[in-house]
Amino acid sequence: MSIDLNAMGKAYTAGTWVLKNVSAHIESGEFFAIVGPSGCGKSTLLRMIAGLIPISEGELRINDQVATNLPPKDRKLTMVFQSYALFPFLSVADNVAFGLKARKFPADEVAKRVEQAVSLVNLTEFRDRKPRDLSGGQRQRVALARAIASDAKICLMDEPLSNLDAQLRVKMRTELRNLQRKLGLTVIYVTHDQIEAMTMADHIMVLHNHDVQQIGTPLEIYNQPANTFVGSFFGTPRMNLLPAKVSGNTELTLADTLLLALPQPLPVADYVVGIRPNALRILPQGSGEPNAQVQTVEYLGAQVLLEAQFANGTAVELIADPHQDYQPGDWLSVVVTGSAYIFDHRGQAQMMVEGGNGHASGNYANAQAPVNA
Repeated sequence: MSIDLNAMGKAYTAGTWVLKNVSAHIESGEFFAIVGPSGCGKSTLLRMIAGLIPISEGELRINDQVATNLPPKDRKLTMVFQSYALFPFLSVADNVAFGLKARKFPADEVAKRVEQAVSLVNLTEFRDRKPRDLSGGQRQRVALARAIASDAKICLMDEPLSNLDAQLRVKMRTELRNLQRKLGLTVIYVTHDQIEAMTMADHIMVLHNHDVQQIGTPLEIYNQPANTFVGSFFGTPRMNLLPAKVSGNTELTLADTLLLALPQPLPVADYVVGIRPNALRILPQGSGEPNAQVQTVEYLGAQVLLEAQFANGTAVELIADPHQDYQPGDWLSVVVTGSAYIFDHRGQAQMMVEGGNGHASGNYANAQAPVNA
């Protein structure tokens, strides 16, 4: 079942908008992630779709039918919460069956659905256990089984993996995505974790300051960020944002230190250039003029993350060779060898320069703007 959000907004008091002008089309069977920092309106939007919070403006359509004012029970969707929302005194099977019994399904139909759902999440041998006897991952699977048993074609998930430890989150991401594909569910998944969104979603909506910043595939979001927020929110380690000025229309000076050739002229103005840590390279000693001093060294196993500082005080993070012994105070010759993203003074994307050599992918700002821009 498809979902359309048409200029939806939410205001709790006059003139105080929690969300404004949110639009998106979610295909049937799609895994759609809503991502952003705490307090940006992610969970509010999910509850508006579920019917738990009234929509202040705009329109919600489910399968091309207006659902803006439909009661939650008539929207043919189910919801999985961060807290699992399991009844502690009921067994796994009874927790899965609870909603079906409340809707007065025949006993044989309830038994059939419960058996199928419990089997799909690999909990058949635990069907008689209480939630207290299960691990965090198993309790989350019970919540998923309850959603599956409802036979709803739309599943809304609000930070469902955030209570799990790091290793279990990775395992559950894979299980959840495989289950979604197998059942053909339309999933809207809220998370603050950009890695979860990148690894699971077909499309991602990025929210910040109660507005949609960008909608796109994970590759589009990562490789063509619409603004500095999206660029710095996605990617680990984070994108470096360096002040820059145009020199003679065809060259940018970054942090008063690095030069970046432009493939086409830009107006003389102040800019911000986004460069990911792996797009910076340290030249061998003696191959270039030292321009950055190491401040901190962080060993990450297969990589070393350095924080260095240019002469004007601008800090930058870069990935270094783990076999080299870097120490705070060392001087480096740093050059740009990967993609550089040029943003205007408002933080909006202007162009991307490949490899620091003046080869551009062109102006993508308009192409990657959010659908409600």
